[in-house]
Amino acid sequence: MKKQTKLKKRSWLGILIKLVLFGALLVLLFIGSIYLEVWGKIPSKTELSDLKQAEASLILDRNEDLLGKYFVFDRSIIEFKDIPKYLVNGLVATEDARFYEHEGIDYKSFFRVFFKSVLLQDDSAGGGSTITQQLAKNLYGRKNHGLFSMPVNKISEMIIASRIEAIYDKDDIIALYLNTVPFSENTFGIESAAQRFFNTTTSNLSLSEASTLVGSLKANHSYNPRLFPERSQFRRDVVLQQMEKYGYIDEATRLKESNTPIEIDYHKFTYNEGLAPYFREQVRKQVSQVLDSINSADDTEYDLYTDGLKITTTLDNTMQEYAEQGMISHMERLQTQFENAYGAHAPWLKNDELIQEVVQKLPEYKRLQAKKLSEAQIMDSLRKKSKKPLFTYEGDTIMSISTIDSLKHYLKFLNAGFVAIEPQTGAVRAYVGGVNFEHFKYDHISMGKRQVGSTFKPFVYTAALESGLEPCAYFSVKEITYTDEEGWTPSNASDGEDDPYMNYSLETALSRSINTIAVKVLEQVGIQPVIDQARKMGVVSDLPEVPSLALGTAELSLMELTSAYTSYVNESVPSRPYFIEKIEDKDGRVLYGYKPSTPLDAAYSEQTRETMIEFMKATINEGTAKRIRSTYGLSNDMAGKTGTTQDNRDGWFMSITPNLVMGSWVGNDDHRIGFSSTGIGQGANSALPIVANFVSRLNNNNDFNSITQAKFKTPSDDVLEALDCDPDKRDGFFKRLFGKKKKEKAFGE
Repeated sequence: MKKQTKLKKRSWLGILIKLVLFGALLVLLFIGSIYLEVWGKIPSKTELSDLKQAEASLILDRNEDLLGKYFVFDRSIIEFKDIPKYLVNGLVATEDARFYEHEGIDYKSFFRVFFKSVLLQDDSAGGGSTITQQLAKNLYGRKNHGLFSMPVNKISEMIIASRIEAIYDKDDIIALYLNTVPFSENTFGIESAAQRFFNTTTSNLSLSEASTLVGSLKANHSYNPRLFPERSQFRRDVVLQQMEKYGYIDEATRLKESNTPIEIDYHKFTYNEGLAPYFREQVRKQVSQVLDSINSADDTEYDLYTDGLKITTTLDNTMQEYAEQGMISHMERLQTQFENAYGAHAPWLKNDELIQEVVQKLPEYKRLQAKKLSEAQIMDSLRKKSKKPLFTYEGDTIMSISTIDSLKHYLKFLNAGFVAIEPQTGAVRAYVGGVNFEHFKYDHISMGKRQVGSTFKPFVYTAALESGLEPCAYFSVKEITYTDEEGWTPSNASDGEDDPYMNYSLETALSRSINTIAVKVLEQVGIQPVIDQARKMGVVSDLPEVPSLALGTAELSLMELTSAYTSYVNESVPSRPYFIEKIEDKDGRVLYGYKPSTPLDAAYSEQTRETMIEFMKATINEGTAKRIRSTYGLSNDMAGKTGTTQDNRDGWFMSITPNLVMGSWVGNDDHRIGFSSTGIGQGANSALPIVANFVSRLNNNNDFNSITQAKFKTPSDDVLEALDCDPDKRDGFFKRLFGKKKKEKAFGE
C-alpha cells in the first residue's frame, strides 16, 4: 500500500514537473515569439541609436523670451546638463530606486508584477517598469493584442529597454525619459511642463516645483497642479519623502519644502490662447513660406510642427502684454457704452433685413439649403436652442441659445486693432489683431481694410507743403457745394467751426481736423499729386480719384497706414514692417536671417517732415487728440491724428513718438453697424484710449525709457519762422460786407 502511495506521489510529481517544464517552454516560446517580432516589429539597436522625436518649434520675442509654440506634441528637447540634480534624484527615488543598479530591467519588480498582476490578477502589485522601460513605452506606445496585450507589451518594453541600456549611458536615458514623458494637459517633456505650469525653464525649477512635476507622472490628470492643487501638493510631499528615504535630502529640507504651498504660474501655449495669437498666426504663415522656399532650394524637409525650430521675432513680450491689457480694458467699457447708447433699438436686434442677410451667409444655413429645405424650415431649425459657448468680456459662458440668437450676440461686438512699429527699422513691437482670437479670427491689422477718415489728411497736407504751400497759408472754413460732384457739400463735425468768415492756418486746420479746409487744400494741390504723395509714403491700396479722398474715403489696412506714418520720424522714408528676425534649427544653425530690403526713397523734404510733426504735435496738444493730455495726463513727446468715418462706422488714432509709431482702429466687423453718435464713435473716444492705455503702461516701466522719454528734434529755424503766425484770422468788416457770396462751384474751379 505504501509502495503504491509512493508511486502515485512520484507520478503526480513527474506530471507537475512536466507541466512546469511545459509551462516554462511555453513562456520561452512566447518570449521568443515576441523577440522574433511575431507580435509586431521591435526597434533594432541601429534604430534606437538614432532616436528622433517630434519637437515643438519655439517662437521667441526680441529678447528670446518664450512667446509661443507650434507643435503636434507640446515637447521641447533639453540636454542632461540642463536638468537639476534634485530633479533627477526625485525621479529615481519615486519611479525606479534601483535605476543605477540594473541594466534596464529590474527583475525583482518584474517577477512581483508578473506573478501578482498577471497570474493572480492583483491590481495592487504596481507597474514594475523601470525608467528605461517607461522610456520604451513613451517612445513606441502600446499596441492592442487582446488578452495578451499586457504581457506582449511588457516583454517588448523589456527587450527595447535592454537595447537602450546597451547604447546609452544612464544620464542619456534620464534625459531621453524626461524629454518624452507625458505630463498633465497633454504636455510632453519636462521643459514644456516647466514652461506651462511654472513659466520657467527646467534648469530654473525649484526643488518643490521639480517634485510637483515628478509627482504628477503617477497620474498626470489626477495630480494636475492647476486643477487639483491640494492633491498635487500631497503627491509632491510623497516624492519628497521618497527622496529622504533614499538619502537624497535630509529631514529638515523635506519639512521645509513640504510646508511650502505650490505656486503655479500657468502659461498655456495653444493656437487660440496665450500671448499675441494674431501675431503668432502671421508668423506661422511667413515661416511656412520661408521653409517651403528653403526645402525647395536645398532639398530638405524642415517641418514647423515637428523639427524644434527656434523662431526669433521682433515682438516685445512686455509691450505686447501692455497692448493687450490696454485694448481689453478700454474695449470692455466702450462695448457697454456702445450697447447702452442704442438700447432696445440696436440694429442687431431690430434691423430684420440686416439680420436676414447675415443669417443667409451662415454655413449652417447653406447646409440646410443644400438639403432642399424651405426657407421656413431652415429658419425653424436655426431657432432651435442648444448649448453653445459664448464670448463675453467677463469670460466665456455656456448658454442654451439658438443659432440666430448666437449670431445676434456676436453681431453686436465692436472689434479693434493695434500695432506698434519701430520706425527706424520697421520691427513690429506689439500686435493685437482683435479683441479675442478664439472667437474673432479676422485680423484687423493685416487682413482688413476700412475707410481711414481724417487720418488721411496728413497725406493731403504733406503734398500741399511739397507743392510750395506755406504753413501759414489761410483757408476759409466756409462750406462750399461742388456742383460737379452731385451737389456734394463737405461739412465739419464740430459746431464751433461754422463761422463762415473764419480762416485757419494749415496747422490749425489739421490739428482741428476741419473737413472743409482739407477739401480746399486738396483742390488747390490737385488729386493726383496727393495720390502720388501717398504712394511715395508706401500706400499701395486703391485710392479713389474724387474730392472726398481728402476726408479719408480710401480704404487702407491698419498696417499700411501705420507704416506710412513711420516716415515722419524716419528721415521721410516709410519703413517696411517685418515680424521675424531669424529662424534656427534645433542645433542652432541659422536657416533664415532678416535682411533689410533696399530702403524706399525719401517721400518728402526734411523741411516738410519737421513741419508736419509740428502740425501733428498741435493735434495732440490742443486739437482733436488733446485727451492724451487732459484725460490721460501723458506728457510724452507725441504727435498724431484722429480719424472718424462717415456715419461713425470707424474710429482711428495714429500716434507718433520719436522711436515708436502706433496705430489703432475700432469698429464693428459689419460696416453697416456704426456708432449711434459721433460723441461715442469719434476716434478720440473709440481708438485713442487704446494707445493712451498702452503708453501709460510703458511710462511706468523704466525699461522703456528710450521710447517714453525720447524727444523730437527741435525744428530748423526756417521751419520755426514759417510756423510763426496766428492760428486763425477772421475776415475784416469790409471783406465780410463786400466779399464773395458764392457758395457753389465746380471742384477745381
